[in-house]
Formats: sequence, structure tokens, C-alpha cells
Amino acid sequence: MHPVTIDSERLRLREFTEGDVDALLRVYGDPQVVEHMSFEPRSREQVEATVQAVIAAAQVEPRTEYSLAGVDAATDELVAFARLAIDTQHPGQNSGQIGFALRADLWGRGLGTELARLLLRLGFDDLGLYRVWGARSPQNVVSGHVMGRLGMIEEGRVRGHLLIGGSYRDSVVHSILAPEWSS
Repeated sequence: MHPVTIDSERLRLREFTEGDVDALLRVYGDPQVVEHMSFEPRSREQVEATVQAVIAAAQVEPRTEYSLAGVDAATDELVAFARLAIDTQHPGQNSGQIGFALRADLWGRGLGTELARLLLRLGFDDLGLYRVWGARSPQNVVSGHVMGRLGMIEEGRVRGHLLIGGSYRDSVVHSILAPEWSS
């Protein structure tokens, strides 16, 4: 399944290129965007390393990581990072975890929901997964609303899940199953 391209009305998911570093820095370098994420704002060098890593991961067979550039469908400008990682810890799993980050100046327009919907389409319609899940900071209420709008059920809280900035943070997990999904 190379290369991946999935379109909606306003967004397109496509593979990353080396030319995406500066645009992704506007997402991952913004303290407001990464406030509830598992890392601090990233430097240009860190974003460059991220782009190189996701380009390399896209070539691995079998592919288990789909880190994709979220671009404005009209302008092709990169505005988001979208990721679906296939769970591989157990042979009986047929699931994947989604994550997404959208440029802060575009918040409040429904693009986060559109972005997450594209990831669910990738997981269910293209990859044939049975379960797709996402985890969020308990303080990231907006992300919870986005996943809820898409039919993802809040499963519960994973206590002390991530060490961030010297202290442990909980995560709230949401999921949706293939029989519950309708694109």
C-alpha cells in the first residue's frame, strides 16, 4: 500500500517529503499545539529527524506505521500531522492507534474531526482493521469531543501512563470497532 493518499472535502493525507520540515515545524514547534501531547515543542532539527524517520518507516514491509502529512486540499499546504500505528504486540490483534495534530490557527473549523475521520477511513476501509483507538490527555477535552463525534467510545483512563516533564500523566482511551464505523 504505497504511497498513501486519502482525500476529504478540505484535507488530504499524503506521504511526507523532505520538503515538509518547515511546515511541520509550524505544528510541532508550537507550544499551544503540543500542550497536551507527549513531548515539548520541537526544534527544527527534531522536526527534520521526525520527517526522515517517517519517510523511512513508510518503506518498511510489512508497513506498521502510517505517519502522514495533512494538507489543505485546495493549496497543498501542510497543516497537520496524522498517524495510524498498527498494533503488533500480539498475533491476535487487528487494531491500530491514531494520533493527530493540527496547526493552532486552524482550530475551531472542524478540521480536526475531518483529519481523524480520514485516519479511521485508512484504518477500516483501506487496512481492514477491526479496532481503532486513540489516547488523549485528560485535559484535552477538545480531542475527546472530536473522537466522540466520530463514534469513538471513551473506554477509560490509564493512570500514570506517560512521564512528561518530570511527572506522570494519565491518558484517556477512546475506541471504535469496525461494525460501528460508517465512512
